[in-house]
Amino acid sequence: MRAALDRYIIYLQAERNASPYTVRNYRGEIGQFIDFAQAHGVDSWQQVNKQLMRRWLAELHAGGYVPASIARRLSEVRACCTFLVREGILPHNPLATVSSPKQGQHQPRVLSYDEVLAILRAIDLATPQGQRDRAIIELFYGSGIRLGELEMLDLRHIDLARREALVLGKGDKERIALFGSVAEAALKLYLQQGRPKLATEETDSALFLNRFGQRLRRVSIIRMLDRYARQAGIERKVTPHALRHSFATHLVDEGVDIRLIQELLGHASPATTQRYTHISQARLHEVVQQAHPRAKRPPNP
Repeated sequence: MRAALDRYIIYLQAERNASPYTVRNYRGEIGQFIDFAQAHGVDSWQQVNKQLMRRWLAELHAGGYVPASIARRLSEVRACCTFLVREGILPHNPLATVSSPKQGQHQPRVLSYDEVLAILRAIDLATPQGQRDRAIIELFYGSGIRLGELEMLDLRHIDLARREALVLGKGDKERIALFGSVAEAALKLYLQQGRPKLATEETDSALFLNRFGQRLRRVSIIRMLDRYARQAGIERKVTPHALRHSFATHLVDEGVDIRLIQELLGHASPATTQRYTHISQARLHEVVQQAHPRAKRPPNP
């Protein structure tokens, strides 16, 4: 089973051009399924069936995994089986009809504009790391790109003159992400001053570098943003995805057409983007409840 997984990983890298993060997730989480299968006496992919998968999903649920995480693992193993059918290892996909767990609807966290500014003010621009971090946060909030998309940016992907970034999104689809003048200025400062001080002789073409001159990875980016948020006095956890949500929601608040925001975010379905209109409606209700005199207190008899 491990040998077949290795073939699938090579396929992801060579034909699907999957990111290192995607490859790492698929290898580890499909490997987790293989460990479970072998512990239950299953030694080949031909023995995998719906009952085995349902037992594994139940075990994940009992172990405290959230529905989204369980659904992702099912999707990964199912995709691997589809590859094995293509390779002639399996006659059909035994997991094609296994249903994903239902996921509750939740509204994405959205930062106010003042909170975004507070995070940016917490950055020390006198250091190359600070210049880098300012450019990263301005690019997140100014373009709405995903964490994985930003992580894999190379120098050649940025066009400052046109204020464009070429990113590889979900499903290996390329798109042009647009950013404004403030993000452009932050990127210029980093590229002219910060990045040269972080680069070494072994540095490759990565846009954002760590203190060793290597590509800055997602774990470091997440920790960096959370640190600045705490310094800014924001008690809830702030993630790169929260900046993406804030980018979209603030555009909706300014009256930008939802179809344009769909293009900017790289959403395949307009239904995915539509939730930002719901967020804005909820915020409008909150404003009315807090500010309108006939909403704050009961009317006089």
